[in-house]
Amino acid sequence: MSITFNGLGSGLAVSDIVDALVNAEQAPAESRLNTTESKLTTDISAVGALKSALEKVQTSMEALGDSDNYQKRTASGNDDFISISADEDAQPGGYDVKVNNLATEHKILSQAFDADAAVGEGTMTLTSGDNSFDIEVSDTATLSEIRDAINDSSDNDSINATIITDDNGQHLVMSAKNSGAENEIKIEIADTDGNNTDVNGLSRLAFDSAGVQNASEIIAATDASITIDGSLTVSSSSNEFAGVIDGITITAKKPHDTDDDISDISVTENNSNIKTGLNNFISSYNELLELSNNLGASSEAGAGVMAGDSLLRGVMSKLRSEITESVDLGDGNSLSLSQLGVETDRYGVLTLNTETLDEQIDADVNLVQQFFVGDDDDGFAQSFDELMSFYTDSDGIIQNRIDSKTNQLDDLDDERLDLASKMESLSSRLYAQYNAMDLLVASLNNTSSYVQAQLENMPGVVRQSN
Repeated sequence: MSITFNGLGSGLAVSDIVDALVNAEQAPAESRLNTTESKLTTDISAVGALKSALEKVQTSMEALGDSDNYQKRTASGNDDFISISADEDAQPGGYDVKVNNLATEHKILSQAFDADAAVGEGTMTLTSGDNSFDIEVSDTATLSEIRDAINDSSDNDSINATIITDDNGQHLVMSAKNSGAENEIKIEIADTDGNNTDVNGLSRLAFDSAGVQNASEIIAATDASITIDGSLTVSSSSNEFAGVIDGITITAKKPHDTDDDISDISVTENNSNIKTGLNNFISSYNELLELSNNLGASSEAGAGVMAGDSLLRGVMSKLRSEITESVDLGDGNSLSLSQLGVETDRYGVLTLNTETLDEQIDADVNLVQQFFVGDDDDGFAQSFDELMSFYTDSDGIIQNRIDSKTNQLDDLDDERLDLASKMESLSSRLYAQYNAMDLLVASLNNTSSYVQAQLENMPGVVRQSN
């Protein structure tokens, strides 16, 4: 490490001199690096803001390119008796609906058994709907063991078994998991005593609504029933009626009493997505336009950070061209954003003429959908997305520029390290030079003093008085 004291021999302020020389060498280089860094950082920030604004415009148009957002149906009529939903297949119109009865799950109850008593040996075949399964019952099995065997059967998809105990003993209750007449429970017995229908042994659990009924029916298996417009009666094994009216699903919740008002269903076409989508697009586009004007400003008040930038000019030029394009829809039909009410003022700012848009939707909403969506997702929205992606993709032209500028910033860091190393070497060299000079001056001063002393001591030398 260099010694950095003021000159003892020369009296010079060595540290100050070295610092001044190093600063004189370092300042221009640092100024250049700082200026370059500021320009790069400003460019990255400006281009990043441009990319974000373009992405917002791109996203706003994506919703208009989704066919699922068009010609939706709004259904009203939910009340205490029914709930409804509608899809795009539902046609606008109105319907009266009366709920006659709800669907129920079949439930049967056995006679009473002692908790520890064996019910009887044999095989039970239980059926509900399309599901049928067998239970083997031993000669010692109790009612609770039969319950467990039913519930634990891997083949059982349709019946729940439980036990209710009253003053007379235990009762086996079997409930269908699914509602409707088609899911009625049937229990067939193969009793080891040879009689499968009597009230002895395992056959005491037999039940068939059309035959032997050794168990009691608590709740009958019934279908739900509704009447539409006072004349069309429809049944369903569940409380849901899907496809009875095109595109409409009705769920029955409670039967109508005689004095209850009949439920009223109304279906209307909902094309609000078009107006909402265009308003979102216009809003994001105008934000982009304002940003572009600020970035590219060139006036006496001051230039924008991207004034004269070919990237900014190019993207805005292509964007303006794209939104004025007319799309050929075949059969002599064509459509453009301006025909949908998107108007441009002399400054390029967009507004939506809702009256023009509503007229176009009322005239032919399918044509509007075709304009945005196309036949195979090749409509205006897709074309617009492809243009935007050229600029906004992770490997697009804007990101490439940002990456390039970022790499240049990294290079500046390396240059700063190199400059610091060079300045440290320069400082060390200057200190070495000035220290050597100072030692030389000190040596010369010592020699001069010695010679003077010798001369003064020589005989015949007359000292001059001051």
